[in-house]
Amino acid sequence: MTDEKVLTAEEQAEQAAKGYFRQGLNCSECVLQAFFDVHGTHLPKEVITLCTGFGGGMGHTQNNCGAVAGAVMALSTVAGREDPFAKESMDERIAELQEDIYPKVAALIKDIEAEYGTLICRELCDPFGDFESKERKKNCMKLIGRCAALAEKHALLAEGK
Repeated sequence: MTDEKVLTAEEQAEQAAKGYFRQGLNCSECVLQAFFDVHGTHLPKEVITLCTGFGGGMGHTQNNCGAVAGAVMALSTVAGREDPFAKESMDERIAELQEDIYPKVAALIKDIEAEYGTLICRELCDPFGDFESKERKKNCMKLIGRCAALAEKHALLAEGK
Protein backbone atom coordinates (compact mmCIF):
# COMPACT_ATOMS: atom_id res chain seq x y z
CA MET A 1 0.00 0.00 0.00
CA THR A 2 1.32 3.42 -0.92
CA ASP A 3 0.73 6.74 0.78
CA GLU A 4 1.07 8.62 -2.50
CA LYS A 5 -0.93 11.83 -2.45
CA VAL A 6 -3.49 12.36 -5.19
CA LEU A 7 -2.98 15.80 -6.66
CA THR A 8 -5.85 18.17 -7.28
CA ALA A 9 -6.30 19.57 -10.78
CA GLU A 10 -4.84 22.85 -9.55
CA GLU A 11 -1.74 21.10 -8.19
CA GLN A 12 -1.36 19.11 -11.42
CA ALA A 13 -1.53 22.30 -13.48
CA GLU A 14 1.02 23.98 -11.21
CA GLN A 15 3.49 21.12 -11.47
CA ALA A 16 3.03 20.74 -15.22
CA ALA A 17 3.60 24.47 -15.81
CA LYS A 18 6.80 24.44 -13.77
CA GLY A 19 7.96 21.40 -15.70
CA TYR A 20 7.39 23.15 -19.00
CA PHE A 21 9.40 26.15 -17.79
CA ARG A 22 12.29 23.80 -17.01
CA GLN A 23 12.02 22.57 -20.61
CA GLY A 24 12.37 26.04 -22.12
CA LEU A 25 8.79 27.08 -22.80
CA ASN A 26 8.08 30.72 -22.05
CA CYS A 27 5.82 31.78 -19.19
CA SER A 28 2.67 32.16 -21.24
CA GLU A 29 3.19 28.91 -23.14
CA CYS A 30 3.79 27.05 -19.85
CA VAL A 31 0.51 28.16 -18.32
CA LEU A 32 -1.62 27.46 -21.38
CA GLN A 33 0.02 24.11 -22.17
CA ALA A 34 -0.31 22.93 -18.57
CA PHE A 35 -3.95 23.97 -18.56
CA PHE A 36 -4.60 22.05 -21.77
CA ASP A 37 -2.86 18.98 -20.32
CA VAL A 38 -4.86 18.99 -17.11
CA HIS A 39 -8.17 20.53 -18.08
CA GLY A 40 -8.31 19.39 -21.66
CA THR A 41 -9.23 21.38 -24.71
CA HIS A 42 -11.23 21.10 -27.88
CA LEU A 43 -8.71 23.35 -29.58
CA PRO A 44 -5.84 22.16 -31.80
CA LYS A 45 -2.38 22.06 -30.22
CA GLU A 46 -1.25 24.83 -32.57
CA VAL A 47 -3.30 27.35 -30.59
CA ILE A 48 -0.29 27.60 -28.26
CA THR A 49 1.26 29.84 -30.92
CA LEU A 50 -1.21 32.57 -29.91
CA CYS A 51 0.48 33.00 -26.54
CA THR A 52 4.13 32.79 -27.60
CA GLY A 53 4.55 36.54 -28.00
CA PHE A 54 3.36 37.21 -24.44
CA GLY A 55 6.50 35.67 -22.91
CA GLY A 56 8.85 37.87 -20.92
CA GLY A 57 6.17 40.45 -20.34
CA MET A 58 5.05 40.70 -23.98
CA GLY A 59 8.00 40.18 -26.30
CA HIS A 60 10.52 40.29 -23.45
CA THR A 61 9.67 43.95 -22.74
CA GLN A 62 8.74 43.14 -19.14
CA ASN A 63 5.31 44.75 -19.42
CA ASN A 64 2.15 42.71 -18.70
CA CYS A 65 3.18 39.37 -17.22
CA GLY A 66 3.07 36.54 -19.76
CA ALA A 67 2.03 34.00 -17.12
CA VAL A 68 -1.01 36.16 -16.33
CA ALA A 69 -1.80 36.46 -20.04
CA GLY A 70 -1.54 32.67 -20.33
CA ALA A 71 -3.93 32.26 -17.41
CA VAL A 72 -6.46 34.59 -19.03
CA MET A 73 -6.19 32.69 -22.31
CA ALA A 74 -6.60 29.37 -20.48
CA LEU A 75 -9.70 30.56 -18.63
CA SER A 76 -11.08 32.02 -21.86
CA THR A 77 -11.02 28.57 -23.48
CA VAL A 78 -13.69 27.64 -20.94
CA ALA A 79 -15.45 30.92 -20.18
CA GLY A 80 -15.02 32.71 -23.50
CA ARG A 81 -17.32 32.64 -26.46
CA GLU A 82 -16.64 30.52 -29.50
CA ASP A 83 -18.81 32.66 -31.72
CA PRO A 84 -18.97 36.34 -30.78
CA PHE A 85 -21.75 36.77 -33.33
CA ALA A 86 -24.00 34.12 -31.76
CA LYS A 87 -26.03 36.85 -30.07
CA GLU A 88 -28.28 38.77 -32.44
CA SER A 89 -27.61 42.34 -31.40
CA MET A 90 -24.63 44.38 -30.35
CA ASP A 91 -26.34 45.08 -27.01
CA GLU A 92 -26.71 41.35 -26.36
CA ARG A 93 -23.06 40.74 -27.25
CA ILE A 94 -21.90 43.49 -24.92
CA ALA A 95 -24.18 42.27 -22.14
CA GLU A 96 -22.80 38.74 -22.49
CA LEU A 97 -19.27 40.08 -22.04
CA GLN A 98 -20.08 42.40 -19.15
CA GLU A 99 -22.44 40.11 -17.25
CA ASP A 100 -20.96 36.67 -17.84
CA ILE A 101 -17.43 36.58 -19.21
CA TYR A 102 -15.59 39.62 -17.86
CA PRO A 103 -16.54 38.98 -14.22
CA LYS A 104 -14.96 35.50 -14.43
CA VAL A 105 -11.75 36.85 -15.89
CA ALA A 106 -11.73 39.76 -13.42
CA ALA A 107 -11.98 37.33 -10.50
CA LEU A 108 -8.88 35.49 -11.78
CA ILE A 109 -6.98 38.75 -12.23
CA LYS A 110 -7.98 39.98 -8.77
CA ASP A 111 -6.71 36.74 -7.22
CA ILE A 112 -3.35 37.04 -8.96
CA GLU A 113 -3.01 40.73 -8.15
CA ALA A 114 -3.97 40.16 -4.52
CA GLU A 115 -1.24 37.57 -4.20
CA TYR A 116 1.53 39.41 -6.04
CA GLY A 117 0.57 43.08 -5.82
CA THR A 118 1.07 43.66 -9.55
CA LEU A 119 0.55 42.15 -12.98
CA ILE A 120 3.62 43.79 -14.50
CA CYS A 121 6.56 41.54 -15.31
CA ARG A 122 9.19 44.19 -14.54
CA GLU A 123 7.69 44.80 -11.08
CA LEU A 124 7.47 41.08 -10.37
CA CYS A 125 11.12 40.67 -11.38
CA ASP A 126 12.56 43.97 -10.09
CA PRO A 127 13.77 42.68 -6.70
CA PHE A 128 16.14 40.41 -8.59
CA GLY A 129 17.65 43.12 -10.81
CA ASP A 130 19.18 41.02 -13.56
CA PHE A 131 16.41 39.52 -15.73
CA GLU A 132 18.65 36.54 -16.50
CA SER A 133 19.47 35.76 -12.85
CA LYS A 134 18.72 32.37 -11.32
CA GLU A 135 16.73 34.05 -8.55
CA ARG A 136 14.43 35.76 -11.06
CA LYS A 137 13.96 32.53 -12.98
CA LYS A 138 13.06 30.64 -9.79
CA ASN A 139 10.59 33.37 -8.89
CA CYS A 140 9.05 33.24 -12.37
CA MET A 141 8.75 29.47 -12.20
CA LYS A 142 6.75 29.78 -8.96
CA LEU A 143 4.56 32.51 -10.47
CA ILE A 144 4.01 30.45 -13.63
CA GLY A 145 2.92 27.48 -11.55
CA ARG A 146 0.60 29.60 -9.46
CA CYS A 147 -1.00 31.23 -12.52
CA ALA A 148 -1.63 27.78 -14.00
CA ALA A 149 -3.22 26.63 -10.74
CA LEU A 150 -5.42 29.72 -10.53
CA ALA A 151 -6.48 29.36 -14.17
CA GLU A 152 -7.57 25.80 -13.39
CA LYS A 153 -9.37 26.90 -10.22
CA HIS A 154 -11.31 29.61 -12.04
CA ALA A 155 -12.10 27.36 -15.00
CA LEU A 156 -13.63 24.82 -12.64
CA LEU A 157 -15.66 27.61 -11.01
CA ALA A 158 -16.80 28.84 -14.44
CA GLU A 159 -17.97 25.33 -15.23
CA GLY A 160 -19.77 25.08 -11.89
CA LYS A 161 -17.52 22.34 -10.52
